Amino acid sequence: MINAFLVFNNAGQPRLTKFYTQLDTSVQQRLISEIFQLVSHRPTGSCNFLPLPPLLAPPSSQAANSTPHNDVPSLVTYRHYATLYFIIISTSTESPLALIDLIQVYVEALDRLFENVCELDLIFNFETLHAALAEMVVGGVVIETQLERVVEGVKAQGKVAKRPVNESRGGLAGLSMGSGGFGWTAR
Repeated sequence: MINAFLVFNNAGQPRLTKFYTQLDTSVQQRLISEIFQLVSHRPTGSCNFLPLPPLLAPPSSQAANSTPHNDVPSLVTYRHYATLYFIIISTSTESPLALIDLIQVYVEALDRLFENVCELDLIFNFETLHAALAEMVVGGVVIETQLERVVEGVKAQGKVAKRPVNESRGGLAGLSMGSGGFGWTAR
């Protein structure tokens, strides 16, 4: 199960926070800060999987006295694209490689929905971010990973904002996803 889906920029400012498990607001804020610190200080060549920070880890007395539960958050999976970090907090029942693929599909869906997406698109059109995520994940369970279906579902909801024709993309458009012509580059 996915417990949370987070998107931060390089400065640690949240661009999307979606929690699928009930947490106090103060715990959510501390968790966001702690996870950003963990992923932003990782070397470029390191893996994209981390153990969950102690903030959400079960107390040691519970862990020692009971059998392990598969629904306890235990893993942080992330990808860094240009100026943004896409982060998923999940249980041990989720495949980390499948979560990396989920992040990739989400990024590609945003790129198709915004036609060369940039960080400003995410700031001013947060409803599109949530709509795309809702097409893919419901209640912490992945329901769709086919890119075309996700994009069509969001477009059918009318959640895609239209940009003025003469709008300049300026310096923020440099999010590139490699040779595919997308605006994001994975690290």
